[in-house]
Amino acid sequence: MDNILITSATLISPGHLQHGHIVDILVEKGNISRIADATTSADVDAHIVDGKGCFVSVGFFDLHTNFGVPGLETKEDVTTGTAAAAAGGFTAVAVYPNTNPPIHSRSEVSLLVNTARGNLVDVYPIGAISKKRDGNELAELYDMQQAGAIAFSDGDRSLQQAGLMSRALLYSKGFKGLIISFPEDHSVAGGHQMNEGEMSTYLGMKGKPNLAESLMVSRDLFLAEYNEAPVHFTSISTAESVELIKTAKSKGIQVTCDVAAHNLVFTDAEVVAFDSNFKVNPPLRTQRDVDALLEGLREGTIDAVVSQHTPHEIEYKNVEFHIAKEGIIGLQTVLPFLVKAGLSAEDIVTKLAINPRQIIGQTVPGITEGSAANLVLFSMEDQWVYDQHTNKSKAANSPVLGQRLQGKVRAVINHGQLVENK
Repeated sequence: MDNILITSATLISPGHLQHGHIVDILVEKGNISRIADATTSADVDAHIVDGKGCFVSVGFFDLHTNFGVPGLETKEDVTTGTAAAAAGGFTAVAVYPNTNPPIHSRSEVSLLVNTARGNLVDVYPIGAISKKRDGNELAELYDMQQAGAIAFSDGDRSLQQAGLMSRALLYSKGFKGLIISFPEDHSVAGGHQMNEGEMSTYLGMKGKPNLAESLMVSRDLFLAEYNEAPVHFTSISTAESVELIKTAKSKGIQVTCDVAAHNLVFTDAEVVAFDSNFKVNPPLRTQRDVDALLEGLREGTIDAVVSQHTPHEIEYKNVEFHIAKEGIIGLQTVLPFLVKAGLSAEDIVTKLAINPRQIIGQTVPGITEGSAANLVLFSMEDQWVYDQHTNKSKAANSPVLGQRLQGKVRAVINHGQLVENK
């Protein structure tokens, strides 16, 4: 599609001269050719996207997504995963190495990069820290970075060996690599089904205490300080983690963190019905933790929000709670969850579009005349039904499937391509 005109949308781009203004944006052959205060556009030969009542910003970037490439394509392949991402407003996603084989060498990184080439949604592999994600031996981090990996993590397996984590931080620092920590002490968390607290006691289920997370956050903060290296924590979920990271930032430690959108709107009280779609890792915590996470977002301790999109086949979820796999699909529900959590449009853009790119050292795309168009158009008021017809993922493991949600992505533009949600 050569020409696209977004009309009468409020521009959200902190620092931009037209930030907060209602504008028309004309995109010609993939580039922004005009940004002007909203006026009549009858003289323009272009596909018109009505932005009245909506916000337009740089496309969202998800720092924590799971596809199934390579080896687990029955969960999610690149085509379906990027379709779900585009429908959720994301023009870029970082894909974790929770695959079979894991993304732990140049070969898997190259496979994912080449498979996703030409897509509207940019797909960035995150390479494993350790070979086979077994936590014993460092993978070839530098080779993976040269092939296209943007950061390193063992995915949903927390690195238990402090010495290996320390070496990973020190080694990656030499080539400006970023280590991502999924904080969980297995010796404390072992055998859990949900958050440890009053609700787990009431339901008679094994609980994972906040301590399992905060212990690992504390350890990796010490290691990052010792090695003078940056570290990023993904999917933090506890009040204690927020406080530890806040203190570390005040000391000048190079630390950033993100939170999964579902941990901002649900608590462990949801588990009372034993719906396995509420079984996630880290688990849903208490209202006290949710309040601390929201405060951490507002004050800037928490830098970004992620989907933690984790698709599973029905046989892994439509089972008893205690044997169900952990995780939910989330690419299409991040915006509605953040609207429900009470974030402003500017906060949403900061946590979903700007900060994620800055964390991995990418330049934030500009919204200026002459720049390549990388845009999302979204409404904070529009409602839509998330069901089998609107769900773009292969999987259906979401606790809000079948519900009416508030907060809708109208369109995304990237690489000269347009996807609209009618």
